[in-house]
This record gives sequence, structure tokens and C-alpha cells, in this order.
Amino acid sequence: MILALLLGWQFTVAEFVGGPIMIVLLALLFRLFLRERLVAKAREQADKGIAGSMEGHAAMDMSLNGRKLLSRDGFTAVAHVFVMEWAAILRDLVIGLLIAGAVAAWVPDSFWQGFFLADHPVLSAIWGPIVGPVVAVLSFVCSIGNVPLAAVLWTGGISFGGVVAFVFADLMIVPILTIYRKYYGTRMALFVLGTFFAATVGAGYLVELLFGVTGLTPTDRSARVVEAGISWNYTTWLNIVFLVIGLVLVVRFFRTGGRDMLKMMGGAPDAGGHTDHHHMG
Repeated sequence: MILALLLGWQFTVAEFVGGPIMIVLLALLFRLFLRERLVAKAREQADKGIAGSMEGHAAMDMSLNGRKLLSRDGFTAVAHVFVMEWAAILRDLVIGLLIAGAVAAWVPDSFWQGFFLADHPVLSAIWGPIVGPVVAVLSFVCSIGNVPLAAVLWTGGISFGGVVAFVFADLMIVPILTIYRKYYGTRMALFVLGTFFAATVGAGYLVELLFGVTGLTPTDRSARVVEAGISWNYTTWLNIVFLVIGLVLVVRFFRTGGRDMLKMMGGAPDAGGHTDHHHMG
């Protein structure tokens, strides 16, 4: 939804098309280059059971578990899912918006146009998918937080395939590489970095080619990075309605054990993460 809002439907379709392409490329690269000795070392490291970021959150059971959606317990389950999903992405989203705003305000378009070779369409199409992941790694932004920055880069002149590669490259930013190293060891982390980079670049090229052949590559570079102002219309009233609903869910969350759930987000899954967190109240 954020891709569609900020960049347009073509980029949303490109992510759905490029995702399977990247998976296939990764599978081929792993089949060709991954050796059993490296796998054994990675398993040895993984068996140490070191807890990673958000592992406690991933293990939490926040399903309805047979409860009716409109019941008291069903409402509690909805509140828990709502707040915990926001808690999982909020840091990345806020950081992404801050970085995108800083880049848009302080880096002139002329710099990006020169950096992305915008005046040379062929060279830009070749250069974009290579440099896009590099910018992603240096920006430290993952999850949906990189979409606002992708909008800034697209406005600045990066190629269509470069944007696709940039968004996919959230799998290999420095914080996530640190997680790979913790789980699987340094050598496997470097292997993952190399193969993910190659697959990301390859997916960017193939999406650029497919959309170019079909005539679906967007030409409008006026991405919606910020709104020009505030106006009273139907979206304003919808925002107010859903802000009230969100506030009600947040209050319900904290009144039914939500504070303890937040504390367990980054812990090990056996530290209470599998416990049913729906409390009566």
C-alpha cells in the first residue's frame, strides 16, 4: 500500500513480479556455490541458541484460538495484533521517513541525477540495480521504512530496476547482516551478503527488462514524498475515525497485559513467547 501511494501501482506490481525472480536466483546461487562445510558451520553456530532481534515477537501466539471476533477476548486479540505489528515496524518506518526527509531536503536533485547517470538511459539502466543495493546497505533502513527513501531516489533519477533492487536490498542492510552473523557465523553472513546482492541485482535487471518490453515502466518521476498541505476532505475524516479506533485498541492492549508483551519482543522464544497472551478483562 505504501509503495502504491508513494510510487505508483507499477512499483507495487514490480515487487510482486521481482520477488519470485529473486527467490529463484537465490536458489540457483545456493545450489551452485553453497558448500556442505559452510552449512555445517552455520548449523553449529545456530545450535547455540543465541536469541536475535524480534525473536520473542515472532514466537508469540496472538491468534483468536477459536474466540469469536466480536467477543471480549476477540477484541483483545485484535488489540494485541494491532499494537504488536505496529511495534515491530515503527522504528524502521520512523527512521526511514527521517532519512528520506533529510535526503530530500539536503541533497540536491542534481547530485542524484549525476550519481544515477540519469542523462544516459542505457548506462542508467545498467548502473541503477548495482548501486541501488549499495545505497540501501548504507542507509540502514529496512522493512517498509525504505519505501519513502525509494521515492526520493526515484525522483532523483535512479532507474526503475534500481528502485526495485533498492527495495529488495533491505535483506542485507548492516543491522540484518549483524543478525546473520550472530545466527550463522561470519563466513555464512558474508556468503549471504554476496548471494543476496547478486540476486537483488539480477532481479532488478530482469524486472527492468520485463517492464520495458511490456511498456509498463513508469515515466512520471513526481513521487509523492510529502503532502503540500492539510485540507478538510473525506480522507481527513477517515483519518480521525481510524485514529480513534487505533487509540481504543491501544488502550485495550495496555489494559490486557500488553506491557509484558512489549518487554518480550526481543527475547528468546522460550522466555514466554509461546504463551497465550490474550488476557481477560
